[in-house]
Amino acid sequence: MVTRHSAFTLAMLLVAALAGCAVGPDFVRPAAPQTESYLAEPLPDQTAGSNGLAGAVQHFRPGEDLPAEWWVAFRSEPLDGLIRDALKNSPSVAAAQAALRQARETATATRDSLLIPSAQLELGVTRERLSSAALGIPASVAGGATTLTLYDAAINAAYTPDFFGGARRQIEGARAQADYQRQELESTYLSLTSSLVTTAVMEASLRGQLKSTREILAAEEEELRITKAQFQAGAISRNAVLSSQTQLAQTRTGLAPLEKALAQTRHQLAILSGRLPDATDLPQFTLDSFTLPDDLPVSLPSALVHQRPDILAAEAQLHAACAALGVATANMYPQVPLTASIGSEPLSLGQLFDSSSLVWSVGASLIQPLFKGGELSARRHAAADAYDQAAAQYRQTVLVAFQSVADALQALQIDAGALESQAQADAAALATLNLTSEQYRIGAASHLELLDAQRQYNQAHLALISAQAARFADTAALLQAMGGGWWNRKSETYP
Repeated sequence: MVTRHSAFTLAMLLVAALAGCAVGPDFVRPAAPQTESYLAEPLPDQTAGSNGLAGAVQHFRPGEDLPAEWWVAFRSEPLDGLIRDALKNSPSVAAAQAALRQARETATATRDSLLIPSAQLELGVTRERLSSAALGIPASVAGGATTLTLYDAAINAAYTPDFFGGARRQIEGARAQADYQRQELESTYLSLTSSLVTTAVMEASLRGQLKSTREILAAEEEELRITKAQFQAGAISRNAVLSSQTQLAQTRTGLAPLEKALAQTRHQLAILSGRLPDATDLPQFTLDSFTLPDDLPVSLPSALVHQRPDILAAEAQLHAACAALGVATANMYPQVPLTASIGSEPLSLGQLFDSSSLVWSVGASLIQPLFKGGELSARRHAAADAYDQAAAQYRQTVLVAFQSVADALQALQIDAGALESQAQADAAALATLNLTSEQYRIGAASHLELLDAQRQYNQAHLALISAQAARFADTAALLQAMGGGWWNRKSETYP
């Protein structure tokens, strides 16, 4: 025979068992891709090297970790100072930080609203006139109506036990959204720092090209002067003068696009650093402002998915979609809201605490959806489809991330070889120009030969500057593709 005590104990055990379960799938972190390399061919130990600026041999270090402040590898104090100022002043970082704070507070509010019973105090006074007829009292007895003042004070409490884990799944989803915003902040941080580095390198490249173009202009102006003198002496035809003037004009036309690009790059640096475009306190960068890092850390493929903010953000969205599927599943099960109230309803303030005025209530109800026209089932299917979508988006994010690493590794090798070849071409073109210029001065070379040598050197030297800048940009691209080392930062406080 089951006693009342044993029945109560059995009921409590059942409630406890139900409270410990949560319907819907439990989130499982996606496994890393089963690969040990980013490229189809083996990664070499080092890049090619060459003489001159940005020609150092760079060594690949598989499995080596990245520093949190990865840009210091370029050993540029102006760049380091600019980035630190930008992290303090950037509206993008400030907005991402605010979004993270909001998501965390929302997660806390969700947790407290669902897991902690709610209670509220209610105080009130009501003045009302009641008809004696409505109370079933003859008008001749009660005088037709009664007027009274009713005071009330009560504490009301409510709680819905989370038998099927719907509340816990909502909390899990809110925390996943906070994790997503955390990674969005890191993405903003990484995007800002990498943009500053590449924009600074672009400015340095443009300054180098402008300097080279102006040097070429000076040389062509001197050649035009000599050509005019030779024409006046009758040594050459007017065609030679016209050719020199044409070459000089063509070189001058190349200045305007470079000056325009440089001005726009400076504006971009100002905006990235949280300044207006008319800022005058920005450092000026040249290619010799940077030092090419000798060692290049290359994270293992198995570690990349736990480092890149975009992959971790996609993972957080997948986690949130999984939790939403659990919520949709739990909504198909019963709910048991519990309510309790205790208070006083006297006819005067002096009776507020009299036992005769005490009122209370305790209640429980069972809510089980019976028929909603297929709504709950459709919502669960929609949540499952959203989960499948998030899973596909996660896989796509991983693929793009691996591509960016592979592209950076390939570019480092190819551009190092290209710089080596371009440095040789530049040296040969310069030697040819010097020799042809000397021959032209003594009449051993024609003016057309001199112009051709000048054009070849012009093209070779501008290409050399671009090749030097590419090596710095490739290095920044690799460090960015690896995730930027944010996990080694000691706290969430930015420099």
